[in-house]
Amino acid sequence: MNENYLGKVVYSKAGRDKDGCFIIVGVIDDKYVYISDGDLRKVEKPKKKKLKHLSITDMVCEDVRAELKSNYPISNSAIRKFLESVCTSKEV
Repeated sequence: MNENYLGKVVYSKAGRDKDGCFIIVGVIDDKYVYISDGDLRKVEKPKKKKLKHLSITDMVCEDVRAELKSNYPISNSAIRKFLESVCTSKEV
């Protein structure tokens, strides 16, 4: 498992959520991750997505990453606010 993906901002390249902006909130294995946008996809019920269907950016939400690594609960509003400040997507 590659935990370097935690907290990274990604854009969806395929599916209903195409062009949507998300944060990786969980890593399943080398092919799958869990993503959340804090709005339609809450942290409590993240979307399972293949890495090949995601465009991974260099942006990282350090607050979310730190909370995920320490098993501290993450707020949906924190994810929403961060994505609104960094994403230029029409989906956010």
